Amino acid sequence: MRPLPRLFAVLVCLVSSGFAQEGYQTPPPALAAIVDAPLAPELMLSPARDRVLLLTRAEAPSIADLAAPELRLAGVRFNPQTHASNRSGGFTQLAFKSLLDGREQPVTGLPAGAKLSGVSWSPDARHVAVIAQVGTAPGALWLVDAATAQARALTGPQLNGVLGDPVDWFGRDALLVKIIPADRGAAPVRTPDDLAPVVQEAKGRKAAARTFPDLLNGPQDEIEFEYYATAELARVDLAGTVTPLGVRGLFSVSPSPDASHFVVISVRRPFSYALPYSRFPQRVEIFDATGRSVRIVADLPLADDIPTEFNSVRRGPRNVAWRDDAPATLAWLEARDGGDAARESRIRDELLMLPAPFNGDPVSLLTFGLRASRVVWGDATRAFASEGWVKTRRSRWWQFNPSQPGAAPRLVFERSTEDRYGNPGDFVTRRGEFGRSVLRFTADGQGLYLQGEGASPEGNRPFLDRLDLATLQTARLWQSAAPHYEEFVAFLDDADTRVLTRRESTTEAPNYFMRDLADGTTTAFTSFPNPYPQFAGVQRELISYPRADGITLTGKLYLPPGWKPADGPLPTLLWAYPREFKSADAAGQVRDSPHRFVRVSPSGPLPYLLLGYAVLDDPTMPIIGEGKKEPNDTYIPQLVASARAAIDELVRRGVTDPNRVAVGGHSYGAFMTANLLAHSDLFRAGIARSGAYNRTLTPFGFQAESRHFWKVPEIYASMSPFNHADRIKDPLLLIHGQADDNQGTFPMQSERMYQALRGLGATARYVQLPYEAHGYRARESLLHVLWETSTWLDRYVKNAPTKDRKE
Repeated sequence: MRPLPRLFAVLVCLVSSGFAQEGYQTPPPALAAIVDAPLAPELMLSPARDRVLLLTRAEAPSIADLAAPELRLAGVRFNPQTHASNRSGGFTQLAFKSLLDGREQPVTGLPAGAKLSGVSWSPDARHVAVIAQVGTAPGALWLVDAATAQARALTGPQLNGVLGDPVDWFGRDALLVKIIPADRGAAPVRTPDDLAPVVQEAKGRKAAARTFPDLLNGPQDEIEFEYYATAELARVDLAGTVTPLGVRGLFSVSPSPDASHFVVISVRRPFSYALPYSRFPQRVEIFDATGRSVRIVADLPLADDIPTEFNSVRRGPRNVAWRDDAPATLAWLEARDGGDAARESRIRDELLMLPAPFNGDPVSLLTFGLRASRVVWGDATRAFASEGWVKTRRSRWWQFNPSQPGAAPRLVFERSTEDRYGNPGDFVTRRGEFGRSVLRFTADGQGLYLQGEGASPEGNRPFLDRLDLATLQTARLWQSAAPHYEEFVAFLDDADTRVLTRRESTTEAPNYFMRDLADGTTTAFTSFPNPYPQFAGVQRELISYPRADGITLTGKLYLPPGWKPADGPLPTLLWAYPREFKSADAAGQVRDSPHRFVRVSPSGPLPYLLLGYAVLDDPTMPIIGEGKKEPNDTYIPQLVASARAAIDELVRRGVTDPNRVAVGGHSYGAFMTANLLAHSDLFRAGIARSGAYNRTLTPFGFQAESRHFWKVPEIYASMSPFNHADRIKDPLLLIHGQADDNQGTFPMQSERMYQALRGLGATARYVQLPYEAHGYRARESLLHVLWETSTWLDRYVKNAPTKDRKE
């Protein structure tokens, strides 16, 4: 195990007795080992389907890594030295593995100690592009020869990833690259002379928005954002020749499938201090391969008037993308209801396309009665598009003919998004003529394939189906069977008989297998070891139990290694996250599978099994509002009823001591935790991480609540545990990243909640994690959170005196 560095080994803990400075702490060795457990490599299948690329994931970064310079501007965070995020994981090693003989071939030639990212196969499967970033320098583009596994540099350290991935394949023999301008001059320096009042002004027009982090806050922020995010576009061939294309600014770029054109979406002034850069004015422009502007598709104004109602969208072209099955045809969606979901409209959206040479008006392919979201292209006459509506939970898939614009589409699927049992699955795709993902039709061209998780009352059983396009009837080709949980990954041959799957069981770590659909035989392809052998004896069961109102609830029950009923009831940790439903039947559907491998995250509840706790992970906490009722109208009573039902079931099974139960959660689960302590006497203690506790600070909606505060102030008030802090009598541990970047869960939420608890005489502890965002990443932080949580549980739950539980 690596030693903890002395640098940055200070974090702030605020406790009910006052302020204290404490260093990073280490939990018991069994828990600490979880943080350093090796992660299985990621797998990237070659377009030729003859090999895979294995990507070794980087270990948890140090707090020093997170403490590197970082600017937070216009909703994006980046290191001004590397022009990339400090927080992305990346990879450390690459290796090819043959699907024919299993031989592994490590990639050589990459710079030592490089952080690898942006890994992508070329369309012809002959090369792999990699961004290698070393030290404090920006990333450089490297190319790996798939035949020899040798890597070589194509550019120097000059890539600009401030506004996203800076590299994309441009055909099979070149790449489009966003480069830091060589002539941009010295970085701006802030001086006292730059100080000035920062003014925002509303002029009587509605411009509601949810709470966004890291926004611009003054002219100097604007200057810095523009300086660091500005990039130049260049074409880089496989010999390393860099050809500037004359495009410069704040932009994203997407090449056409045939590499004859590319589309640029550029961010333009005026900037906003109330919205992230994705809402700034934009220009959508098509260029040819030499960088000559061909057509301006749209100039979009600042999107500061998108209603907060779910399904509201920006006016003008959105989801701009190339047709994957055509050489150079641009397609996009446009709202026909003004983007306002609250407005009554028979037609909500329209799908348009504009083929090369991009003259004339865009062609209307079809219109939608709900909000369109996704298009999957097949061939010249077959494509599929989806639409949905959050309020009604309706979802539809349509088949349409791109060669017959305006022709009536054919309804293929219609269902409730809450109905997991009725989910037909997702379309299986293949690499098409231009290396893009297109629909995989059956050999006779009369059907296609669907893959899904196979939710059922017995748990998830992933499947592969054939959909007959004439009858729309499905035939099951394969389905996972006990005692394994096995998922379809990809077809490995043109006959559609050999597939790659990922398989696991309660005792077998996930690995990849080659399966023959004709005879059912399987061949192991990988043999990744169990990263958590200390959990081998953990008992796992997917349980179901009733709520008082008859709703069936489920949860994953874990018992410590070696525990027997004769050992007596255990202290228990319940870790949950509430979800909203419009259907009671859907709320009672089973999630997950009883045949999954025990996955252990240092941020989750399972580590505490090693300390003798029972764990009920992800017990369903449905908040239901059927018909005209909204789920949150009865949030508190439903929440308490679900928690009570879970504890009753654990007590009935003889695994839980009802006087020694803790509750915990992250984000909305933290909000739940505080509410359960305020409105019930079911728990001895709570652990709330990165939560929001005062809903008046998110006045234009939160989670699945679309009504604003001024419309239903009583709902915001009743659901806010801050308003009921005086009722919290059990110990509450609050943990929050000081750099939380999630909408609505600013660190101030935990700070104010702690101040209320402290002022009211409650038992509370508030831990601020330096440099951490909404999720915690640094090794020191992960270890410390394990220590804080285990110490809290032992002190206030496991070793707590007897407490009568109120019924």
